[in-house]
Amino acid sequence: MAKAKIKRVGLFGKYASRTSGVEIRRLCQFLRERKVEVLLEDTAASLIDKENAGHRPLAQIGADIDLAIVIGGDGTLLSVARALADFEVPLIGVNLGRLGFLTDIAPENMLEGIGKMLDGEYVDEERFLLAAEIERGGNTVHASKAVNDVTINKGELSRLIEFETYVDDQFVNSMLADGIIVATPTGSTAYALSAGGPLLHPALAAIVLVPICPHTLSDRPIVIGSDSVVRIVLIGHDDQRAHVTFDGQLHYPLRHRDQILVRRASKPIHLWHPAGRTHYDVLRAKLHWGGQF
Repeated sequence: MAKAKIKRVGLFGKYASRTSGVEIRRLCQFLRERKVEVLLEDTAASLIDKENAGHRPLAQIGADIDLAIVIGGDGTLLSVARALADFEVPLIGVNLGRLGFLTDIAPENMLEGIGKMLDGEYVDEERFLLAAEIERGGNTVHASKAVNDVTINKGELSRLIEFETYVDDQFVNSMLADGIIVATPTGSTAYALSAGGPLLHPALAAIVLVPICPHTLSDRPIVIGSDSVVRIVLIGHDDQRAHVTFDGQLHYPLRHRDQILVRRASKPIHLWHPAGRTHYDVLRAKLHWGGQF
């Protein structure tokens, strides 16, 4: 695949982060020295007093950039990735967070690493997203995308919720649990992993369903094809309270008999990583595999 020619870069920062603002200033200067036009997302612009650079709202900036550089943690990258998914803009992540599964460039290596990527030294990794709809009384009342996971969870009370799961309109089971996670391979290292789900290689065309604290211990995670359509139906009593979250960031309350449909989104995202980096490098580093015993 031919390497992309980058003329205009969009910069995105972690909300209210002074450190993010410092790195954005450094990166602005570096990109301008390379004759690359810079466009700031509004949050990034607020961190550096705009610095005479153009800026756009998050919902609009994707149409005007060739590459997105996100300076923050994985959470910041997730929110940017959802917003840019329909524009098919590749993303680079500079890690100012904790784990950094997706944002894999350290600040001290930022300029050198991004310089090499602009010169064509990078790995382009495609990750698919989930598209979810909430149906209520035959109408779609909410729709959103998720990079990591769509999670149906109990509300504020310590009361289990009851739901049925269908895959491609085939009944799987009914469950009494704290909830269920529908995760992509990208999300298999996030909440799904904490709930006992398997690690999926990001290249797999698969979706994992992970129960959250099921009442019946025989309810286990299952992996299905990414072309499948998952349908979760809330059953049980009328006053059970539940909600659905998208990447743990967006939230929508659910009602009795609501149906949550989850499928593979039509467009993927593209993550650019440093040349030579592998998924197993990330797992070893972030999960501390192979350390001294």
